[in-house]
Amino acid sequence: MTTPITIVGAGLGGLTLARVLHVHGIPATVYELDASPTARAQGGMLDIHDYNGQVAIRAAGLFDEFQKIIHPGGEATRILDRHGMVRHEEEDDGTRGRPEVDRDQLRRMLLDSLPGDTVRWGAKLTGVGSLGDGRHELAFADGTTVTTGLLVGADGAWSRVRPLLSDARPTYTGMSFVEVDLFDADTRHPGPARTVGAGMLFALGPGRGFLAHRETDGSLHVYIAVGKPAGWTASIDWTDTERAKALMVTEFRDWAPEFHALITEADGALVPRTINALPIEHRWARVPGVTLVGDAAHVMSPFAGEGANLAMLDGSALGEAIAAHPGDIEKALAAYEAELFPRSAEAAAEAARNLVLCFDETAPQSLLDQFAAYS
Repeated sequence: MTTPITIVGAGLGGLTLARVLHVHGIPATVYELDASPTARAQGGMLDIHDYNGQVAIRAAGLFDEFQKIIHPGGEATRILDRHGMVRHEEEDDGTRGRPEVDRDQLRRMLLDSLPGDTVRWGAKLTGVGSLGDGRHELAFADGTTVTTGLLVGADGAWSRVRPLLSDARPTYTGMSFVEVDLFDADTRHPGPARTVGAGMLFALGPGRGFLAHRETDGSLHVYIAVGKPAGWTASIDWTDTERAKALMVTEFRDWAPEFHALITEADGALVPRTINALPIEHRWARVPGVTLVGDAAHVMSPFAGEGANLAMLDGSALGEAIAAHPGDIEKALAAYEAELFPRSAEAAAEAARNLVLCFDETAPQSLLDQFAAYS
């Protein structure tokens, strides 16, 4: 089977690319490992910025639909220290420069905007190789193969497409997250609900802290951040929920009790995640017939708040470059990558700085100083 434009990965970047191509009348096929759109949770809230993520949504012709999924009040922000003292608080002013939306709803908006046969679900990529002349062959776990005219890797941090372009692999930043959820927070978890507030919470100290946000369904999604050596998450039995909770409370033994409640009252499993990043200046020489978008191109720590926004902007920029250079894919890819590399390097550098800043010896003062500078 041969497909003119093949996208590996049905995340935000891959779907935005497919949608922008569709707007321009250019067909594409997306291959996704997940068995269905609902096979796994897509994560929590995202702030979609007016200078990149919203630019992509407008290019996709979906801005009206996007406005329907904005979480009113979601831009409210609180910064607390480890004693529970509120050091900074601001309400959502309604300007919608960085409105919050549910990642799953955003992905669903993109999926619903595509022809029904665009995404091939349950397609596990097992191998990819060059055939020359810009063509590539993809092999899938079910034994099928696909020959591509243009191959786009939108398959995340551990991309199987990236090795066609680069030997780089993400490395551990030294920070790990443990994710938890508290459902129906105002009724079942009023204490944590007051701590988090209406939107986003930053509770920071040297080497550790809590980042949390209120979701559209009234739940709280909490990231418990700890600076730990490589292998720490693998050393803990996270299936023993109560023991894992006790361990995490111990990590914050000198923090105020309201932060312990974010852990002890959590519903369901604790989900550990290591924070990994590609080199800040990650780039590659032009290879015919293949490129990358999103985390496959520039995975970075979440402390610039740009991951989803950049993935969507990558997808829209690549789609528009292809549309602007009909019949000349290489010219389109060269134009796309010329803008991609400096854009992603700037964001990656900011993410690396902010990761240090948020958890340095003065935290949360360092973040407060940055907020004041922005103001």
